[in-house]
Amino acid sequence: MRHFLRGDRRAALERAREAYARVEGQTAPFYGLAASLAISLPLLVGTLTGHAAQGGLIALGAYLVALRTPEGPYGARARNLASAVLVIAVGATIGGNLAAHAWLAVIVVPPVVALGSAVPWIGPTAGLAVLLTAIRPPTGDVLYGGFLELLGGLLTTALLLAPWPARRLRPLRTTLSEAADAVAAALDAVAEDVGGPDPGPLEAVELTDPGLASVARKPDWDERRRAASQALTAARATYGFYRSGRGREEPTRPERLIDALARIMQETVALRALVEAARRRPPDREWEQEARVAIAALAARVRLVAGAIEATGKAPLGTVESAAIRRFGRQTESIRRAGLAGDEDLVAVALIVQIRRSVERIAGGVNAARRLAAGGVRIGFGPPRLLAEVPGPVSTWGRLGRAVRTRSPGFREVGRVTFIAFLAMFLATALDLPHGQWMTITAMFSLRGTYGQTVDRVVQRVGGTAVGSAIAALLLALAPDQTATALIIFAFALVSFTLRAVNFVYWELFNTVVAMMLLGFSVPSTWVDAGERIGLTIAGGLLAFLAVRLLWPTGHAERLPVQADRLLSVHADLARSAAAVVEGNLERLPHDQLVAAERAAETLADTRSRLVHERLPDEDLIDRLGNAVDAAHRVRDNLIAIGRMTREHEVDAGPLPEILDRLADHLEEVADSLDEPEPALDEGSPDAPSPNERLDEEFSDLDTHLSALARRRREEIKAGVSTDEFTPLRHALLQSSGTRYTARSLRADVETLIENTCAALAPQAQLASAAAEQADSKEPRPVS
Repeated sequence: MRHFLRGDRRAALERAREAYARVEGQTAPFYGLAASLAISLPLLVGTLTGHAAQGGLIALGAYLVALRTPEGPYGARARNLASAVLVIAVGATIGGNLAAHAWLAVIVVPPVVALGSAVPWIGPTAGLAVLLTAIRPPTGDVLYGGFLELLGGLLTTALLLAPWPARRLRPLRTTLSEAADAVAAALDAVAEDVGGPDPGPLEAVELTDPGLASVARKPDWDERRRAASQALTAARATYGFYRSGRGREEPTRPERLIDALARIMQETVALRALVEAARRRPPDREWEQEARVAIAALAARVRLVAGAIEATGKAPLGTVESAAIRRFGRQTESIRRAGLAGDEDLVAVALIVQIRRSVERIAGGVNAARRLAAGGVRIGFGPPRLLAEVPGPVSTWGRLGRAVRTRSPGFREVGRVTFIAFLAMFLATALDLPHGQWMTITAMFSLRGTYGQTVDRVVQRVGGTAVGSAIAALLLALAPDQTATALIIFAFALVSFTLRAVNFVYWELFNTVVAMMLLGFSVPSTWVDAGERIGLTIAGGLLAFLAVRLLWPTGHAERLPVQADRLLSVHADLARSAAAVVEGNLERLPHDQLVAAERAAETLADTRSRLVHERLPDEDLIDRLGNAVDAAHRVRDNLIAIGRMTREHEVDAGPLPEILDRLADHLEEVADSLDEPEPALDEGSPDAPSPNERLDEEFSDLDTHLSALARRRREEIKAGVSTDEFTPLRHALLQSSGTRYTARSLRADVETLIENTCAALAPQAQLASAAAEQADSKEPRPVS
């Protein structure tokens, strides 16, 4: 027992040390400077003009708006800050009417907190504005107080937005450059896969040094591919915030650049599939080094494009032609001629030729991106859309109603936050605790969606508040007057808002000094106030811990069946679209289906990460979900590869469309069975082949089809057809040689996806079945 407690204590200390030392983001010096100026200037002006109380109210409004941390492009920041100013003005007016009515505040504040938690554009700013205004001494004119806080919010907004009309394209350039860098990293991962040794033994070795692991091990393709996809999605979202360019028939330069990078990434996915296929059946190893150098050269050229985007076209872009690609072309040409002469396996030769063609297509996409980057990222000027992103009341109430009906995890989290805010305010009012708002604020902002996240936030907040409160009490005791206090607030606000994204502990430490000195500007705080804040912060953290520990479950595991059904269904739709591309009915895979498949996998991955932070995580379930997410990403990649390999119409693809349709049927059948606790018995003929047997037959037909193509191609060459002539038979051989291996990988990944999804949901189905049986046993039996 003693050993167990010692180990548990060691784990707790390790978790606390990690929470305090974690680096979560980058410093934001401009954000810190703008926020500190907006907070301290009203204090200085109010002190010098004899209106310290009014200056304090303006500074409070500026502080509350600065807490919103506006991010994104110019228009997004303007909308975020505009909504914050409006919320603070309304909240300050409500809070002013609640001053000196403590029990009324207990009733009003929790619903405001709930509304802010449920509606993103309102956020926690509303609850803070009402709470911090309600605790101030009542003033004669409530509307005047709200107006002063509105002025403070406008001051913060003006300072934060001041430089952005001149630098409004910087967020777009940054996201485009990051997308190009991510695509280049994915190309590097493919280059490392060409001719590389088996990474299994080295991957099995545990390396504790991240730097050593990054050097000794090959880059992870799945991680690089997901990072590139997310970067491209972020670039599209960032461009969507810009108003100008909409309604035009021709796409703008940023749109064309994003499309060029997306085409490069999709071709990179297909190239990786071809490399995997060629690795299994190489005719000779000499081509691998040339291919590796050529792909690495393409990655380097994409990085030059990224640098040119970030530097507004002033960075070098390199030459148009690539010597590495030319050498690889000569090498593959010699291999192709040897294959046609009968010296090499014709199918393997076709794979290498496909790799060369894929490299050439990527090179063409890089040249297109290069030309766009050389001209600079330009877009017309337009005012920010202040109301475009604010959802209407119908959609907001619709989402809220759906969350209440389904008892979603978000609804449960809002319920916990509301209850804990009410409980903290009730205790503070009933016990007449001075500065009881600190307990409420700590409980509200420490409570998170999972147990682990809540514990981490409580540890960070308590530690930062304890040190910050002691510093604030010392400074307030030493500060000679209000002018010195305002200067101290400026210094600590500058540091706190600059380091806010780096680590929450640093933010809480310096922000505690700012908050205590700001709220005590008219009535200075003492050591007693500091001690009370530390104690109330600990009490609020304890309430948050008890809430996440004792109140109703978070509900993330309960959403797994719906998310799994969505994951399987969207990938089934994508497989059918891939079949349509192979048959020539579609030109390419629909972008919306690709995005839907990616989002479905990321949604399941997000649920998995939340389950990791539960108090008693189910390790087997977490592993199963991780395997399912990885398999889903590979399924999507394989379908993209098949779609890119089979773009030429009028080519005999053999049984490949039927294979894709059968895989789609299999995914849909499993998705439908997830809704049934007990799957229905198969009423078909006992002699009918199973789905796997039918797929085995289709793949056998695909092998036969490929062998027949290779034989017919040799006969075509012997009949006098030039080896350089692009005939339908040559097209068919090139396509089928790559898709054969990709289709087999696709089948294996579909089976892995289905197996892990069903295994992960098996406990959920058993619980549902047990609940149904229990309900049936409680039904009254009819009296005979």
